[in-house]
Amino acid sequence: MDDASLEESLRRQGFSAKEVDTYLTILELGEAKASPVANESGGSKRYVYSIAEKLAEREFVAVDDHVVPTMIRANPPDRVVAALTDDLERMRPALESRFSRATPHSPRFEVVKSRVTVIKRVSERLDRAEMEVTLAIPHRLLEEVAAELRATVERGALVLLLVTGVSPDDGLGLDGVASVARAWEQPMPTMLTVDQRAGLVAPGEMLSRSDNPAQAIVFEQEHLGPVIVGSFLGNYFPMATEVCTADPDALPVTYRNFRHAVLQAALHRRADAPVRARVAGRPLHDADLPPELEGRVVDVRQSLLEPQTSSFPVENTLTVETDEGTYSVGGRGAFVEDFEATGVELRPADAPI
Repeated sequence: MDDASLEESLRRQGFSAKEVDTYLTILELGEAKASPVANESGGSKRYVYSIAEKLAEREFVAVDDHVVPTMIRANPPDRVVAALTDDLERMRPALESRFSRATPHSPRFEVVKSRVTVIKRVSERLDRAEMEVTLAIPHRLLEEVAAELRATVERGALVLLLVTGVSPDDGLGLDGVASVARAWEQPMPTMLTVDQRAGLVAPGEMLSRSDNPAQAIVFEQEHLGPVIVGSFLGNYFPMATEVCTADPDALPVTYRNFRHAVLQAALHRRADAPVRARVAGRPLHDADLPPELEGRVVDVRQSLLEPQTSSFPVENTLTVETDEGTYSVGGRGAFVEDFEATGVELRPADAPI
């Protein structure tokens, strides 16, 4: 690295051009008083002392003020590089945390041409799921992503699974891989959504033959995700037969995903275990309603679990009886219900408030 490149690298570490000149002067002298450093770098003694303190904080130099006049000594390069490395490593957790929370601001699509890559993309996105997964996949390929599905369920996410090309009467062994699993003998596209913002769609024929020219689309687009979820729940899931459901969660639990709260309320009610709900959100039509409802769940409208109680496939509604009245509650984007929920805590009906 030549002098110009070294100076540029030091400036990228946050030093001004004058600070770089002062440090390089100290480095060349090895050890010096402020006066010769000031003479060589073209600054004042006071300015040299100020810069030396900043360089000492970064461990570029050591300042010995126990002698008169003060002596400034350049630290060995190995120590300087180690200090810089430590600074970067301390930054890593914060950088990774912010990066993992980042949401793409522009549509992102990938065209996939091989079955192997489709399965790889499904696995990768399952590993990132936080709240909800919908997946339709041929039963013969399920084992390739079963471990990732189990891990997603164990993380507490809602997993709605539809296995295709198989009879519901076969012993499918789906325990633990989904919150609700259904089976359908008919073929259909492989469809995945993760947290309603990322996913994949692959034509059925693409995964049936390795030489098929069909292509899959992998997307990461918050506006497209809900469309795919709507198609999955509205067109395909109702056609399949429920073959496996997870046990109801041990309550109390707070759900950020409203659909998950609806499923759990339905599971508990199906098991003759009534529940109460504390709902955070906002009223949609009555400004006098508080931003939180608390009461007994007296009705659940849903099509995730048999028997279906909704009037249309994508309806998910809790009816909560409070001391002030009875109100219908929907999830994000609700407009028919009385209340839009951003979070729901479910508790046993006999639990103290």
